[in-house]
Amino acid sequence: MHERRFSGERDRLRAPDRLERMEVSRVVDLVVARWNPASVLDVGTGTGVFAEAFAARGLRVAGVDVNPEMVNEASRIVPAGTFRLAPAEDLPFDAKSLDVVFFGHILHEADDAIKALSEAARVAVQGVAVLEWPPVEEEHGPPLEHRITIEETDRIARAAGFRRIERPRLHHMVLTLMDKE
Repeated sequence: MHERRFSGERDRLRAPDRLERMEVSRVVDLVVARWNPASVLDVGTGTGVFAEAFAARGLRVAGVDVNPEMVNEASRIVPAGTFRLAPAEDLPFDAKSLDVVFFGHILHEADDAIKALSEAARVAVQGVAVLEWPPVEEEHGPPLEHRITIEETDRIARAAGFRRIERPRLHHMVLTLMDKE
């Protein structure tokens, strides 16, 4: 269970070069522009990089992670947020309780990606955003065999019930936006 979860140092998750590659501000801008949410659930929150960015925009933030150290770190960084220990496949939130569910580099780590997106669809009012590493061999990020292709992301999204899927252009990462219609 959770064999692919991140087990490196927390500081690496906030390394300046990694943050730049992730285009945190641009990703948050795209999510906010699409749905104008008041709340967001950050699945696999890690050290709360995206939770912090969403909170800085005035959104009510919640997060989950399977690693208790990460939940504690995210809680420290975003004290107004609600952070819980939970896997992506079993979100401890009521149906339609948060406007947007965000997966930042976590869908490839889910034990059951379809179930994870189905859970996200259950919790989200407006939509789900998935940020992933590009499916190419490179020195940063997870090994190639753990990365998800665009076609696989689309297959998983459709299996979870999403029909409207869009991908705004980023410099390096792959952002997938899915509406709940």
